[in-house]
Amino acid sequence: MTTRITWLLLLAFSVFVGNAGADNWPAWRGADRTDVSTETGLLSEWPEQGPELAWLSKKCGVGYAGFAVVDDNVYTMGAYKNDERLICLDAATGDVRWRLVMTESVLENGWGDGPRGTPTVDGEFIYAMAGDGTVVCAKAATGDLVWKINMQDLGGKVPNWGYTESVLVDGDRVVFTPGGADGAVVAVDKLTGKKLWQSKDFTDRADYSSVIVAEHDGVRQYIQLTPKTLVGIAADDGRVLWTYPWPGRTAVVPTPIFRDGKVYIACGYGVGCGLVKITKDSAEEVYENKIMKNHHVGVILVGDHLYGYSDGLGWVCQDFETGEQVWAEKKALGKGAIACADGMFYCVAEGSGEVVLVEASPQGWNENGRFKLDPQSEFRSPRGKIWTHPTIANGKLYLRDQEIVYCFNIKK
Repeated sequence: MTTRITWLLLLAFSVFVGNAGADNWPAWRGADRTDVSTETGLLSEWPEQGPELAWLSKKCGVGYAGFAVVDDNVYTMGAYKNDERLICLDAATGDVRWRLVMTESVLENGWGDGPRGTPTVDGEFIYAMAGDGTVVCAKAATGDLVWKINMQDLGGKVPNWGYTESVLVDGDRVVFTPGGADGAVVAVDKLTGKKLWQSKDFTDRADYSSVIVAEHDGVRQYIQLTPKTLVGIAADDGRVLWTYPWPGRTAVVPTPIFRDGKVYIACGYGVGCGLVKITKDSAEEVYENKIMKNHHVGVILVGDHLYGYSDGLGWVCQDFETGEQVWAEKKALGKGAIACADGMFYCVAEGSGEVVLVEASPQGWNENGRFKLDPQSEFRSPRGKIWTHPTIANGKLYLRDQEIVYCFNIKK
């Protein structure tokens, strides 16, 4: 018996070490929803032609869905002729391992059809949301469906540009935002899909941001931004902890950023950004300004500074605590998305498809390589652009232009 227990402990330890050693990216903006990877040993400079292309796939359908990468699997979503599917690729080759039909319809939109969010991997399961708000849980290894629910069954209404949220898995629950009079935010049991609670006292309509989780003053909470409100909701029962009015306009997209009892938010359409200090039951303004008018391309906090693209100013570095502009660069690269790993930013211009490696520094814009995505999609809507955010995982850079998925080697 002792020998068997010892063997089991060694096996468990080896599995733990194997998982811990991988630089995975299991969800939207990475494991902690910051878009900052802890991975090291990556190229700090690119050759003139850019990093080596490991593989390219054209088998993922169309859409703007991002990537979750865990060990040797890459997960994303795409729209085909009559349905939207959750997809698993081999990280080494780009070959399709499985596809699961999420919904037998396709979100149609003038800016581009198909799903918009990013799957979330949690242990042996994967969770994802289709453009119409259908949420599925499947087995990550095989794609076998475990359960399925729809936002509209929870009182939600599909936003103008479709549901774009990337669902959050926290402990035993999955959290997402149907919006509406029945309660804007919902938590369901991650194994069964059974509803645990719905925020009946918070009923804003859903927009395009994704929930984050935070622990503050001993209270675990979910923070979400809608066109009217920044809100904190108790993780245990869905009660509203605090709210802060926000003058969103047209669309609110970027994910909030939490640090040390403060929440940073930003959006486009001329609105700008703000920092809010929260307590157990209240929220107060630290600052609001128009330095970071971030449309949908994301903001990153590295050290004490925020980085992202601001409409009008270009690429911006902003002081987190004061909101003051540190630097701005408009000519080097057009508007686009950003991710960070090993002290470098990976910036992707939405219009041209240029990809630039930039030092993550408050000292200014200093790039160490660039290349242009080639080929580019022929199926992209004339109004659409390259809007899928970059993903860095296990020495690879994953990019997407509709049906084209690119994987680059970026390890030293």
